[in-house]
Amino acid sequence: MHLLPKTPSLTISLLVFTFCLFPRTYAQKDSSGFVIFPVLARSIETGWSVGAASSVTFHFKDKEHKTRTSNIQGISIYSTHRQFVVALNGSIYFPSERFILNQQLSYSYFPDKFWGLGKTAPDSNREDYSYHQYYIYLHPQLLLSNSLFLGLVYEYQNVADTRYDSGGLFVKENVVGRDGYHVSGLGLSITYDNRNNAFAPDQGMLLQFYFNHFAPAFASEYTYTNFVFDIRKFIRLYREQVLALQVYGFFNAGQVPLRSLASLGGANEMRGYYAGRFRDKNLYVVQGEFRTPLFWKIGAVGFGDIGNVGSDIGGMNFKDLKYSFGGGLRFAINRSERLNLRIDYGIGGQKANGFYVQLGEAF
Repeated sequence: MHLLPKTPSLTISLLVFTFCLFPRTYAQKDSSGFVIFPVLARSIETGWSVGAASSVTFHFKDKEHKTRTSNIQGISIYSTHRQFVVALNGSIYFPSERFILNQQLSYSYFPDKFWGLGKTAPDSNREDYSYHQYYIYLHPQLLLSNSLFLGLVYEYQNVADTRYDSGGLFVKENVVGRDGYHVSGLGLSITYDNRNNAFAPDQGMLLQFYFNHFAPAFASEYTYTNFVFDIRKFIRLYREQVLALQVYGFFNAGQVPLRSLASLGGANEMRGYYAGRFRDKNLYVVQGEFRTPLFWKIGAVGFGDIGNVGSDIGGMNFKDLKYSFGGGLRFAINRSERLNLRIDYGIGGQKANGFYVQLGEAF
C-alpha cells in the first residue's frame, strides 16, 4: 500500500504471520474483487504490530475505451510501541478516464523518532516524540486531452498533543509546529499519465507537477508553498521483465511545520532508512527497479536509490549523498490486475536496513 509522505509509514518487516492463511478473494468476470487479510508483523518503525488490511478493485464499464482499474485500500494497525494508524486511500478512474479522483483519509497516534534537521543529523541525536494526526488529501483530475490531466489539490493536517523532551532538539532547532498545529492548502496539478496499469505498469510514463499553497485564507496556521514533481518511466524488456525508473522532488518555501517537511526513508523510497531519518525543507530521490517473474505467482525485484535533503536548493548536492539498495519478492494477489504483495529488504548507509511488506509496488 502506497501511503502519502505525511501519513506515518506502515512499512512492515520480518513478516511472522501475514497475508492470509485463508485469503478471502471475491473476483467477478469484470475483474472487480475484494481482498482482506490479517497482519502480525515487526518493523523498524513499529516493532511488533497486529491489524488488518484490505483492497477493493473495480472497473467502470466503458465499451469505447479501456479504463484502468479503480482501487480503494484500507489498513488498521496497532503496535507494541503503542502506535495506531487507520487509513483509507485509493484512485477511482471514471469511464473513459475523463475524470480521476485520488484520495486519502487517515488518523494516527504515533510515537516516533527524531534526529534533528538536515542531511548530517547524527545517530546520537535520536530523540523520542509522539503526536496525534488527522489527515485529508483530495486530488480530483479532469482530462484535457489524450493522457493529459489538470487537477485540483487539497490537503489538510491537524497535528495535536505532541510530546517531546522540553530540553531537546525540537526546542534547540526551533522546529516549526512542535506544539501542534493545523494547516490547510489548495493548489493545482498538471499530469501526463499513459501508464497501462494502475498497480504495476510495464509500459508508459507518468509526468506530474503540482504545487499546494497553505495560507490563512484556507484556514491554515502557517503560510508556505509545497512544490512536487514526480517522473516515472516503465520499460518492458525481454518477455515480462520490466525496468522501472523514478525521479522525485519535494520542495518547500515558507514557514514549514514538522509533518510537512521532506522526509527521507520508508517503504516507497530510500528503502532501508527509517521513515524520517533525515528531514529538511527539500528532498530529491532517484531510484530504479528491475522486476521479473519467477514461477507461478512469484516474482522478484532488485532496486537501487540515491537521494538527499537540504534546507535550500544549493544544499541538495552530492555531499553526504544518501544511497540504498536491495531486493525482494512479489506474490500476485490478483494476477489479471497485477496487484502484488511485495516483500523487500533494503540496505542504506549508516547501518540502515529493514524489511518491508506492502500492497502494490513502491512506484
